[in-house]
Amino acid sequence: MINVTIYKNQADEYTAFRCKGHAGFADSGEDIVCSAVSVLVINTINSVECLVSDEFHLVTDSESGLIDFSLKDGYSQESVLLIRSLVLGLQGIQKNYGTEYIMLLFKEV
Repeated sequence: MINVTIYKNQADEYTAFRCKGHAGFADSGEDIVCSAVSVLVINTINSVECLVSDEFHLVTDSESGLIDFSLKDGYSQESVLLIRSLVLGLQGIQKNYGTEYIMLLFKEV
């Protein structure tokens, strides 16, 4: 299962996320749930980097499926919107494929 923790601050802004695990929907290379989550997460990170240019902290481990992303202080509302868009996409995947493959958890920091 893919576990995604979305972190939001007291202003209700999403500022970080941690994604870990593999969906287990199908064999490696054929797992559409894992692929969909990966595309959304990687596109969000690339968009923050290339389109907004906000600074962030990133830790990854391909074996465990870990992607740990957090915006650094001074981030823009554009980056917050991009993460909000990521959450919308992940919620759609969870709705369509179920919590057996992807679990979203929201935490306030």
